[in-house]
Amino acid sequence: MEFKTARRMAGMKASEIREILKVTERPEIISFAGGLPAPELFPFDEIKEVNRLVLEQDGARALQYSTTEGYKPLRDWIAMRMNKKLGTHFDCDNIMVTHGSQQALDLSGKVFLDEGDVVLCESPTYLAAISAFRAYGCEFIEIPTDDDGMIMSELEDRFEKCEKVKLVYVIPDFQNPTGRTWSAERRKQLAVLSARYGAAVIEDNPYGELRFEGDFLHSVKSFDITGNILCTGTFSKIFCPGYRIGWIAGEKEIIQKYVLVKQGTDLQCNTIAQMEISKYLELYDIDRHIEKIREVYKNRRNTAIKTMEDLFPDEAVFTRPNGGLFAWVELPCYIDARKLLEKCLEKNVAFVPGGSFFPNGGRENSFRINFSNMPEDRIVEGLTHVADCIREFMQRC
Repeated sequence: MEFKTARRMAGMKASEIREILKVTERPEIISFAGGLPAPELFPFDEIKEVNRLVLEQDGARALQYSTTEGYKPLRDWIAMRMNKKLGTHFDCDNIMVTHGSQQALDLSGKVFLDEGDVVLCESPTYLAAISAFRAYGCEFIEIPTDDDGMIMSELEDRFEKCEKVKLVYVIPDFQNPTGRTWSAERRKQLAVLSARYGAAVIEDNPYGELRFEGDFLHSVKSFDITGNILCTGTFSKIFCPGYRIGWIAGEKEIIQKYVLVKQGTDLQCNTIAQMEISKYLELYDIDRHIEKIREVYKNRRNTAIKTMEDLFPDEAVFTRPNGGLFAWVELPCYIDARKLLEKCLEKNVAFVPGGSFFPNGGRENSFRINFSNMPEDRIVEGLTHVADCIREFMQRC
């Protein structure tokens, strides 16, 4: 049977990470592929208790429909947390709860993008954001980056030359895929340029709480001049991804537009999930839990970096992130990371080739490493195999 689908379907394809993750379900695979939290850090006992309490104390409301904006006590906590950590000035009406920050990206496409509009993004950038925005018929212009983030002179040049820029998408803290973090000055400059040229900014922040060293930096939103900047966040990396609870935050007028498009998408997020997270935050110390996560991930980051420093050839250049979940590897230009992945899979090791992180293609000589999900002994074993495969490819050429 043939169907006449929407034109947008012609440009859509399966997520490369999700396809690779199908392979990594095999227990023998050492996976550096998905951005998966360590499941042994999930607070199972506490979740059992908050589930019991929510159902006993307020079960009828927990199992009922709720508002599109989200559970108010949870939105109050999110606003308080952002104000404390990121230098914002929000209350609950600046927050809408979403199914993970990924839904916030999709809804941003609905709110802002018409066919032919331009999205400016880091090069490389988060591949699921590329998929979310591309569904609305936009084009991408990639902005070169360095260790301090987007190069602002390049960004301003694109603003000057392109009249169709509607949206700027950035991940300033421990960026996916590179692990880099923007300087405070670049954040401030982005806010100034977005105001000058009238472009909305989506500041995606799933990893900001996972800083291993150095000072927390204020958000791009904290420098906002005209209300153009929106922030996303999620409980997936600091609590449990299975709840699929995140948020979008911004000025109240624009958040109401998000409420309208979410009503046409799924009406609301899971009521009981929001109430359970809120109950957990009421009864337990989330900061202590996050500190446990940071300690484990820092040790795994250190193990990954030390192994790459010891074993990778000098021609393989990689980032050394101060937090988050990822490091980025760039190989000599003659090595195709997709072919390297095929060889590594023969040794039961997986990673994500870098080409998918560039919306306009190219840069196939790069790949992303996740260090949060594997224990340290398997990190060493897996990266040893990767190093061997890289050297084998180099000797062939």
